[in-house]
Amino acid sequence: MQFDYPHSVGLEDARARVGALCTYLHNRHGIKVEWDGNSGSFDGKYLMVMIQGKMTIDDAKIHFDGKDPGMLWRKKAVKYLKEKLAIYLDPNTPIDELPTDKT
Repeated sequence: MQFDYPHSVGLEDARARVGALCTYLHNRHGIKVEWDGNSGSFDGKYLMVMIQGKMTIDDAKIHFDGKDPGMLWRKKAVKYLKEKLAIYLDPNTPIDELPTDKT
């Protein structure tokens, strides 16, 4: 499962915002994320779906390359991730207002 998600917040801001999203995913769903520069790998489970893959951040987009959860879950998984990216990469929302915990 692969997709690109465009952003307009710049590389450093995108990295910080995706970092906040990863903290949220870890705290909310137990998904483990490890970073190396502008690339990250993730591994975990949401509901009954294994979530594994890598993402890379550049100046204009987030590239997501993950294990395909199968036909029944693919659209839901992509929709969920894109909805979260839309929230976290919104330049009108200050980084410190982005959710990072279970509340």
